[in-house]
Amino acid sequence: MKWSEISIHTTNEAVEPISNILHESGASGVVIEDPFELTKEREDMYGEIYQLNPDDFPTEGVIIKAYLPVNSFLGETVDAIKESINNLLLFDIDLGLNNISISEVNEEEWATAWKKYYNPVKISEKFTIVPTWETYEPVSTDEKIIELDPGMAFGTGTHPTTVLCIQALEDTIKGNEKVVDVGTGSGVLSIAAAMLDAKEVLALDLDEVAVDAAKLNIKLNKAQNTVTVRQGNLLNGVKGPVDVVVANILAEVILRFTDDVYNLLTPGGTFISSGIIHTKKQEVKENLEKVGFTIQETMMMEDWVAFIAKKR
Repeated sequence: MKWSEISIHTTNEAVEPISNILHESGASGVVIEDPFELTKEREDMYGEIYQLNPDDFPTEGVIIKAYLPVNSFLGETVDAIKESINNLLLFDIDLGLNNISISEVNEEEWATAWKKYYNPVKISEKFTIVPTWETYEPVSTDEKIIELDPGMAFGTGTHPTTVLCIQALEDTIKGNEKVVDVGTGSGVLSIAAAMLDAKEVLALDLDEVAVDAAKLNIKLNKAQNTVTVRQGNLLNGVKGPVDVVVANILAEVILRFTDDVYNLLTPGGTFISSGIIHTKKQEVKENLEKVGFTIQETMMMEDWVAFIAKKR
């Protein structure tokens, strides 16, 4: 089978929404080439080991590569992707150069192209993300291993917005909580909550393919007895109260349903919100406080922000 590689030269801010557009367009794998990875200082406490080739990264901006099957609808699919990306300007998302190119690769090249970017990574004091095809030996007895297969466009679980969420969950979940994960994607946050001994976790995503991928990863990590995966639009139809809501989505979407989160949470409950680019930080913070949340902690990594907020 032949595949078409679509390459988009854009900004870090646009990575999440463009990746989502590519996934919804039928992409069967996504690679993110961010030159920041070459110079980023990494904390030795997490034991990260990287061997990166500068030739694999752009000199400025970020390149997102996705893979689409070559068929009679490819032209229309690419045109629709371009239109959807340009529409992100309506949300004040910086697209940078926004250069889009297409090239053809065979299946063997595609199958290995994106795997070289994905290795075991210890992302917090407790959690290490491991691709399913890698063999990994824990370095401590209390280390928690999450196995992921990011074969579709759901990411590797190591993007800063996801890392911030997992670190926030570590600080928040003490055991026996009811948790809702909004926009679950790969299911990684729901898996982390289950491993931290949450009592019940509801994982929600609007996309049917994401729901299937989350179910697969949750079963892979033996969390299916704790986590229920359901297709749903934000918190529509969700019954409360719950103790924790975690949402790793765009700031614009967080602003849209903050009231619903507040009403769903038990008094003293926690809202963990991430996926917030730095330029949107103040707007989201003011919205949380306006609704009635108290900001317990503001977490930052690279250009991304996450809030741990408590219902008064």
